[in-house]
This record gives sequence, C-alpha cells and structure tokens, in this order.
Amino acid sequence: MMAPHQNLAAVVHGPNDLRLEQRSIPEPAFNEVLLEVDCCGICGTDIHFLKEGGFGSQMLIKPIVLGHESSGIVRKVGSKVTHLKVGDRVAIEPAAGCRTCDLCKVGKYNVCLDGKHCTTQKHDGNCSNFYAQYADCCYKLPDHVSMEEGAMLEPLSVAVYATRIADIRLGSRVIIFGAGPIGLMCLIAAKAMGATRTVILDLARAKHRLDLAKKLGVTGTIAITKDDKEGDLVKRIHEILGGPADRVLECTGSEPGIRISIRATRNAGQICLVGLGNDDVKVPMVDAISREINILTAMRFNHDFPAALEIVASGYVNIKPLASHHFDLKNVHEAFRVASEGEGNKVLIHLVPRDTNNNKKFVN
Repeated sequence: MMAPHQNLAAVVHGPNDLRLEQRSIPEPAFNEVLLEVDCCGICGTDIHFLKEGGFGSQMLIKPIVLGHESSGIVRKVGSKVTHLKVGDRVAIEPAAGCRTCDLCKVGKYNVCLDGKHCTTQKHDGNCSNFYAQYADCCYKLPDHVSMEEGAMLEPLSVAVYATRIADIRLGSRVIIFGAGPIGLMCLIAAKAMGATRTVILDLARAKHRLDLAKKLGVTGTIAITKDDKEGDLVKRIHEILGGPADRVLECTGSEPGIRISIRATRNAGQICLVGLGNDDVKVPMVDAISREINILTAMRFNHDFPAALEIVASGYVNIKPLASHHFDLKNVHEAFRVASEGEGNKVLIHLVPRDTNNNKKFVN
C-alpha cells in the first residue's frame, strides 16, 4: 500500500504530454466512498486524450487525470453510506448522472450533460492512488473475483450495453468489427446473449488479436489487407455466417467498417455503432434505408455493471485472457505506448504493487 499521504496520478496536459503528479487525497461526501485504486485499465478514449488532446466535443480544456476502468479498496465511507464498509473490494462504475435532469429521470444517465463521467474534459479519471466516487457506483466484488477482473468490468459493461442495444438474442448471427479490447468483450457478451454464429474482422497486422478471438470461441475471423475489396469481404462474411448477419457490433468507428456493416446485414437487421473512430464517414445510406437497416449507437453503459459482474462472478464468461500486459504506475508511459501501438490487448496499470506470489507480472 502506498504511504497514506501519497496520491500520484497520471495527468495529461496536452497531446503526448503525460505526467505523474501529486494530487491531494479527496474527502468523500456523505454519499461517497474514498477508494484506494488497485488496478486501472487503459481505454481507447484515454489514448485519444493523450495523442490528440481529446475526441469529438471532448477536447482538453485543462489538465485531467486519465483512467476509468478501475477497481479499488474502500478506505473511508461517507456518513450516509450503509452498504459498503472499509476494506471492501469494489469495481468502480465511472459514469454517474446528475440525478435531476430529464435524461437522468428517464434512465439515460449515461448521456447526462451534467453528470460525473470520467474521464471527460470536466472530470478527472481514476488512474490515481486515491479516488472518491458515489457509493452507489461501487460494486462489491466476491472474494473469488480478482481486482483485474473488477477493472475489466467497465469494458465488459460497454459490451453488454451494446449487445442489448443491438438486440442480440438466441440464434443471432453477428458481425464484430475490430478485435481490440471492446471488440473482444463484445464477442464474449454476444455469445453470452445467445449468438450462435459470429465473425470478427480486424487488420491483418492484428493477428495476435484475431488469434485470441479464436480462443474465445468465435466462429470465424477475417484478417483484412489493403487489397481487400468491400464486396469480397461481404462475401467472406456471408460464407462464415451462412448468410447475411442479423446483428452487427461496429467497434472501430472506421468508414470501411460502417460501410461493410450495412452491406453485410440482412434486411431489417440491426447495427450498433460502438467505436469512436472517424468524425465523418461516407456510407451507403440509400441501401440502408431501402432495406430498413436499423443503425443505432451506444455510449458507455446503462446500469449494466450488475449484469457484467454477475456473468463474471458466476463463471459464465471468462475475461481473464484479455489482460495481456501489466505495468506498475511508475511505468505508466510505457503502458500507454504499448496500448496506443496495439501490441497487446487489455493493458492494466497496477497502482498497488504486487509480488509474484499474487500472480502479477510487471513489464518494466
């Protein structure tokens, strides 16, 4: 455990300007808990903040702490908190609505304009030794669920939400574009929802990710090269699925991914756009409209942490293979380099040092 006065945080000041800085330890409000963060995964949005200074409307306006895929230990509880106690191990849901706006009142806290969503331009993330969060956004982990699994519940919740939006059900034939962390989580979630035939596509240089998809039980994989034509890829997708897809989870945000999603989906099929990629894309919209393809979007998650925790805790799904790299906080720059260059899959930063007796291997 870090010295109680130390609260180091991974702070981005601008493009390619990441610093480890000392921050004050927050005091939890009446409905919050103070957490000693144990493990924090690196997300694509963290990389956007570091490499480009943000994404879409979420551009840096001040230095912010990165990280939002975390687990931690409760170190202090607010005066009105009753369901958690000091020492509890928890997964941290990093998005909370303001609880009073129209969006929150109809259950869309995930896109609340005034919510406490980390990491965003207005709110710090939790790649720091200590972090205060609403107690109702902290989910107690059973003893047999590791802190690494607790941190990975956030991307799994994103995937669970996307599969619900896409209405994946028993017998669905599903395309997943992108075999990165979210794409593979979507594969896991889609199979848990009942998808029976699945195909995942990624660039040929991402062979290690496609190989992991095979281990996770995907029906087929397609390694895309620069010479591949849209029509040829659609044909290969149909061959693997045995026909057009019922549902698509597009996790790259790329123009080719969205275009092929439309062309490879059956009439009245559904496409859920999950990934943040190109700001503007050119798509075959007439084709989509004439075949009544439903194009939907998913942002963050919407009360999906309980389901994500349940399917992991029950043993129904195994997300452990997705953790490819482990770094100590002092090596945060190397952790972000590995994550941004796509060398592995889910890169985890450990803020509480571990020894080999706890089965943690650090990459120095």
